[in-house]
Amino acid sequence: MSLQTTGAGLPDEVAALGPWFHNLHLPGGVRTAPEHPLGDFPSYKWREFAGSLPQDMSGMRALDIGCNAGYYTFELAGRGADVLGIDHDPHFLTQARWAAEQLGVSDQVELRQMDVYDLARLREEFDVVLFLGVLYHLRYPLLGLDLVAEKVRGTLVLQTLTSPVTTTREVPADLPFDDREQLADPAWPSMAFIENRLADDPTNWWAPSPAALEGMVRSTGLKVVDRPGYEIWVCERDAPSAHLGELDRATGR
Repeated sequence: MSLQTTGAGLPDEVAALGPWFHNLHLPGGVRTAPEHPLGDFPSYKWREFAGSLPQDMSGMRALDIGCNAGYYTFELAGRGADVLGIDHDPHFLTQARWAAEQLGVSDQVELRQMDVYDLARLREEFDVVLFLGVLYHLRYPLLGLDLVAEKVRGTLVLQTLTSPVTTTREVPADLPFDDREQLADPAWPSMAFIENRLADDPTNWWAPSPAALEGMVRSTGLKVVDRPGYEIWVCERDAPSAHLGELDRATGR
């Protein structure tokens, strides 16, 4: 990734644009969140799945959903991709636009104020889609995942909070109505609803079990091809979605 020097005022500009959730590494050793409570976040998370993506992404189009201040967007651009980063928060987008200039990737990065549901009206598919740390914040998670899956012509990297249920079981192709006690099996794929708060965050709505998450992925027409890290799935297209009519009705498009 090419860098451009912007002078001694960089730390002051970083402070003026705070607070930061992404600890970006800027020219001259300046960092945006060196005291981040999660450590050097999200660089350690990137390292968990970076090897699942091409080192050379020249000519590829990528989408970073919930891009925040742009760490993952800039990493993709650094590999040569043309990247659309979207976020619903204008504060994060201001940070990302500024940081893109410092890192010399503004010509490869487009930033838009959008959320997951706005993807219903985005008529574009992408070679790489990042959907990281967003699903469990959605009040309508399967709707959101369906909309994301529509945009994937290559690879989806999905990361989400999950419940601590790790047991799995075979799920029948058809569950008889009078055999519903199977749904009470702790190993049955399930998703916990969070009515109030989790970690003092009222936007944490759902915590799927890993098995439920993978079932949701399959229901969108994607398949899981790798699990490179904790709560991280790499997915690819397996079949067309069988639910486009319902998705059209749900989104009013």
